[in-house]
Amino acid sequence: MLDTPEAVIEALRENDERPHGLQRTVTAEELVEAAEPFEEPDVLVTALLELMGAYEFTGEHRKSPVVFARVLKLWDTAPASFSRWEAHQVFWRFKWVTTSLLEVPGVPLAAIRGWIDQMRTRYAAAGHGMQPVAAMGYHVAHHTGEGLADAYDLWATRPRTELSDCEACEIRHFAGHQVAAGDDAGALETWLPVLGGATACTEEPQMSQARALLPLLRTGRADEARSHHLTGYRRVRGNTGMQDEVGLHLEFCALSRNEGRGLEILAENRPLFEATGAPLARLGFLTGVEVLLARLTEDGHADTAVAGPPGRNWTAGELLAHVRSEADRLATAFDARNATTAVGDRRRARLAQRPLLAEPLPLGLRTSLTRLPVAGTALDGAPVGTGPSATASAGAVVPQDFVSLVREARRLAAAGHPGENRLWARVEELLADGSAAHDDALGPEELLQAELADQRAYLLIRNDRDTESAAELKRAAELYEGLGMPWHALSARSRSLAWLSTDDEGDQDAIRAGLDGILAEAAHLMTQEPWTQGKEAHGHAERELEYLTVLYAATFAAYQEAVRELPETAGPAAERFAARAGTLRAEAERLSVPHHVANALQFAADLAGRSGDTARAEDQLLAALEAVDASGRPWRGSRPRALLAQLMLAKDEPARAVELLHQALADAARYDDTDFAVAPTYVLLGHAASHLDDVNGAVRHLSEAAARFDLDGAHDEATDARLQLAEVLARSGRQADAVAVLESVLAGESAPACDERPLAQARLTLARGLRELGEFLPAAEEFLRLADIVAAWEDDGEVLTLVAAEAATALAMAERWDAAAAAYERAVAAHAEAPNPSLIIHMMCEFARLTMLARGADGLDTALDHLAQADAVRAAVPEDAEDFAAWHGRGTVHYRRARVLGDAERFEQALTEAEAAIAAHEEGGEHGEVLRAEAVRIAALIEGNGLARFEGAIARLTAAAARCRRAGLPEAADILDALRQDYLKR
Repeated sequence: MLDTPEAVIEALRENDERPHGLQRTVTAEELVEAAEPFEEPDVLVTALLELMGAYEFTGEHRKSPVVFARVLKLWDTAPASFSRWEAHQVFWRFKWVTTSLLEVPGVPLAAIRGWIDQMRTRYAAAGHGMQPVAAMGYHVAHHTGEGLADAYDLWATRPRTELSDCEACEIRHFAGHQVAAGDDAGALETWLPVLGGATACTEEPQMSQARALLPLLRTGRADEARSHHLTGYRRVRGNTGMQDEVGLHLEFCALSRNEGRGLEILAENRPLFEATGAPLARLGFLTGVEVLLARLTEDGHADTAVAGPPGRNWTAGELLAHVRSEADRLATAFDARNATTAVGDRRRARLAQRPLLAEPLPLGLRTSLTRLPVAGTALDGAPVGTGPSATASAGAVVPQDFVSLVREARRLAAAGHPGENRLWARVEELLADGSAAHDDALGPEELLQAELADQRAYLLIRNDRDTESAAELKRAAELYEGLGMPWHALSARSRSLAWLSTDDEGDQDAIRAGLDGILAEAAHLMTQEPWTQGKEAHGHAERELEYLTVLYAATFAAYQEAVRELPETAGPAAERFAARAGTLRAEAERLSVPHHVANALQFAADLAGRSGDTARAEDQLLAALEAVDASGRPWRGSRPRALLAQLMLAKDEPARAVELLHQALADAARYDDTDFAVAPTYVLLGHAASHLDDVNGAVRHLSEAAARFDLDGAHDEATDARLQLAEVLARSGRQADAVAVLESVLAGESAPACDERPLAQARLTLARGLRELGEFLPAAEEFLRLADIVAAWEDDGEVLTLVAAEAATALAMAERWDAAAAAYERAVAAHAEAPNPSLIIHMMCEFARLTMLARGADGLDTALDHLAQADAVRAAVPEDAEDFAAWHGRGTVHYRRARVLGDAERFEQALTEAEAAIAAHEEGGEHGEVLRAEAVRIAALIEGNGLARFEGAIARLTAAAARCRRAGLPEAADILDALRQDYLKR
């Protein structure tokens, strides 16, 4: 019942602990009604200020000024009803009213300026400085575009007062002024204290992060833009008081070519379409939506389903028209109110922007929508109908004439250029849709059919469809035979066998026998038609290449068999491989075809590396690269370079690995090598960068790897890359970034269905990250979810002990004490089945600390009971137990008991416990020195501050600081010295 002032005050206190949102706002409205009947208006003052705050932070700017008018009336009629804090809030919230009135186009500009005049009058009467008033004048000038320079000077040159906006918010406005003036670099310099975490408030850094995204991209600082998007968006998503900021994140997604991510953000924020209390912020949101949707429709995706206002289904084109209409209406209303075009001009400038990057910025996030291709392009972003010539880079113009297209594809194929794949795909497409037909100028139609069957086989084997691939190659072989091209037929038949994957010994025997027969046919064919090493005619060179392809196929089959036999390296399979690889290399050298020499060396290097002979593998790969250089086919160097980079990483030479991997990727792109394993190479680059302590590089490369795995449909590999990315981020202290990545991996029903244990580790990292960010309840929820998962792991009970203990602590941090108690008991029970005494002792000590923090001296008995339980756990550990340092356990409990007793002002007992902690940690030798120093600090604090025994405390600190310096712990010594100096001054 809310029929007494005390009951309403208690309800206001409870409501103040809720997050801003509908429930808090509705309750605040109810509490104002409950407070109105009371004779004294002091409770009503408190309730009105709470309601105004609820409106302000949920974007209900239409309602906020009405509430403040009531507050101001009470201030004029009953000032004694205001506490000191509430009196300060009266003057502080004048600023809220000004910015709220600017948000509503129906409020005349004259009324807003009149409000600022009243603010100036009241500030002057109360003796307050005018800087906050000048700030309001600047906001009006910025909004209308009139008198901006003078208003800025009037504001920026005045000294701050106690009623000025907080420093973080002022920095946002200063930086925004610079961005509007075109000075991105200067704005980012101004923003540094906020974006770097040195200053913050309720609204910062998330508001500045959203506004800094495009300046960061425009100045080439994409790594920072990625990070601020990841961390900033988490703080604003779904918040009706942050509509403008959500719109800026949508705009960033569009202009960084992450339209898929933008659509997911749109879906997560669908309720914002119904938030109408802050029209100017709504206009910002709708404009961000429009930037995203305009990009989609321009790229040919107008029919893509998107999330819009609830109540119906929307396509991108339909929602764009709807949003554009409302946003135009709002902008027109503001400009009409202001009698300027400033609001419309800013909107038009945003809509005129073009993407700031040539390729999508990899964000590292898992989304249900991968990168959206432009209509008329391949999934990798390359325009259809374009491709390289034999020496050109990817993207060169391909002949539109069908005959020229086929001839160019044949030329690339003869050169072994990887760009042939895209051209053959185009040939197949034109034939399939009937827009082209065979031309006699290309020779027999059967030849083209054979070439296309050969190409289809290659594409099928890339997708592990070896049986279908073999069928296409057999068809190609028959066609080649019919055309009188025996070497081409042999080559196709040899590959149809070599590419088959089987673990069946009988099938392997059949493959070996088939390849032996083909090799015998090749030897017989050579006796019928002797070669002159390709010096007579082009046909000789072509036959030589097909002959070497036969040898290559036989070597590849032997290589696969040898790999299956590993770690055995001396059996028949290894001998067969050595013979096949030796023949391939010798014949390639005799016929002067270096790229096949490189192939033989690369096979041998890979087997050597797999068997642990890394020195031999390195030598073989270096020799292979020399052969590639001599071949005139530089595109063949990417794979051996990637293999060599792996060896360099194993040798702890990450700088050399980075160089090799960058060159491999550059060559793959330059020569349009769509078969090169780009995504795994980016993973290797991420590892190498991490070894070099280049965190930004590691994040960039692992994010790119994840995005490319997604494009390839390799979602398990993408998940693994993201887990590695999150580990790098967490290890480098970027917990908010790591949390954003892990949330995307583990999000609800869309979580990937891969191995449970890596995902469990990811959830543990997520929970710990949330805890470190102070998001204790979400952290506890993740710990509890994980506890339910690991409870089924019969072979790993210690994990349940760990997770239950961390869940209990997180719940206590969130002040959910009943749930914390249940998790506490679960952890104790798990410990009984799978002991982890150090962890359980830590949990019990944390409960003692948190109990005192929450209840003060009233919680002393409960806290001491937790510590008694910790002592019991410690005493039950056998003396010969591994992985448990008895001295550490004793010291930990004594230390916490000292602090608990000190908090309860039982100083003599506290000092005894602190000295017991010092003695226990001393038993740990060098491992206990840091802990001992901390126990000394606590003892000195109790001795000095609690018992006023300064001389004893000073002597204790002097000896301990000297000991720390001898132990090589200067930081600990400095801390002790600082306390000593403080006591000496007293």
